[in-house]
Amino acid sequence: MLLPLGRLLLCLPLAHAAAVAVPRQDINEPVESDLQLGAVVGGLTSGLLGQLNTAISTGNLEGVLTQLRNLTPGNKPSSVAEVTSILQPIAQTKSATIIDYGAQLIANGILSGTVEGLFDFAQGAASGAGGSDNVNPDPSRSVYPKAKACDAPYSVPEDKLRSAIYIPPTFTYGQKRPVILFPGTGNTGYITFSGNFIPLLTGVDWADPVWVNVPGLLLDDAQVNSEYAAYAMNYIAALTSRDDVGIVAWSQGNLDCQWAYKYWPSTRAVVTDHVAVSADYAGTVFANAATLLVPLLTNDPSVLQQEAGSAFVTRLRQGGGDSALVPTTSLYSGYFDEVVQPQSGTGASAFLRGATNVEVQQACGGKGLAGTFYTHEGLLVNPLAFAMAKDALTHEGPGQLARVEGGLDEVCKPYLAPGLGLDELLLTENAVLIAVLSLILYPEKVAAEPALKSYATSQTRSC
Repeated sequence: MLLPLGRLLLCLPLAHAAAVAVPRQDINEPVESDLQLGAVVGGLTSGLLGQLNTAISTGNLEGVLTQLRNLTPGNKPSSVAEVTSILQPIAQTKSATIIDYGAQLIANGILSGTVEGLFDFAQGAASGAGGSDNVNPDPSRSVYPKAKACDAPYSVPEDKLRSAIYIPPTFTYGQKRPVILFPGTGNTGYITFSGNFIPLLTGVDWADPVWVNVPGLLLDDAQVNSEYAAYAMNYIAALTSRDDVGIVAWSQGNLDCQWAYKYWPSTRAVVTDHVAVSADYAGTVFANAATLLVPLLTNDPSVLQQEAGSAFVTRLRQGGGDSALVPTTSLYSGYFDEVVQPQSGTGASAFLRGATNVEVQQACGGKGLAGTFYTHEGLLVNPLAFAMAKDALTHEGPGQLARVEGGLDEVCKPYLAPGLGLDELLLTENAVLIAVLSLILYPEKVAAEPALKSYATSQTRSC
């Protein structure tokens, strides 16, 4: 039975419904489907687990949140290999919900900071680098209400679009190539990238990162989320007087950017590279026999729009939207993306016509740890993903495997991109934990996906 994403994000085929310590395991060792999980750790006792599952099954939002707040994180893993040995069996076994998945990560110490801190981020309690209240200068030319006449209209005021962009103190305003980091569902740019591309791109001579913290953590109408992407592209290009803006996006952020390229054609003249990490260009669907859960916990607008076959995805893919509209390098994990499926081979949701499409297990298979197990969020720390991003951003056109610096045999050896360690990996795992909490906390649940905007139902024009 194929389950729509809006009902499914909380019943992914992840793990047995328990937050437990799992046996430590080499990351190359296959996982048995009948994995016998170990003893309960952290603050998740069997009684608390029962209360959590009862709250989930009855749609008791407050009960779910109470049980999650009561979690006590287990001991922090001591190595990257230990983190992966915990993650792999959790992600690959069956019959749990994504809430259980998050609970298991916390109970096994796979997080950065505190549970309360995760709640704060999920409730949008951030400013500065993580906030959407930034004060940014006027660009050298107007990009609002339209950069070009053929662009779709904005529904969000310019001051709100602009204040969502965080420009770090290190930004050179055009001396180096600007790169916009755009987040995934349930995240801000800071949450998604603070453990990976922000530190990796800061201080290099070939990229100059800024990031976008969209209000509502990308759970609102994806068409509106796309306005933040379109505006950021044209604004940063105008601010820096450059027409070679790069984009690195994760998960839904790639859908939003692709929508922007399609309906704000002016963006194609200023974006010369798009690096997609764990994209769901075709939405996501799981063949899963798990019981459907209560919509109270799942029906957020952009989540429904990411169903395979949704009106949003269907319209995006029509008229050339299933192809690269700017030079695109798409990177994905076939083993094992716990959120986007299918995600392997040419049938992967991340596969885009005319792009350089790279499944890391295929490219790095037999060459090292970079070709082993990676989750939806874990691909953000994959060394080949970063090497391909660098190759794309330092050459004309999309990235090329044959051209990566050092060669595949060298790039594929480590599990993490050079410069990252255990702390960054745990910080990256926060992205999925905060996403889980924000999905539950989102206050404006809907019964159906938002209607298509009028501009999307008319003929697309080119600039």
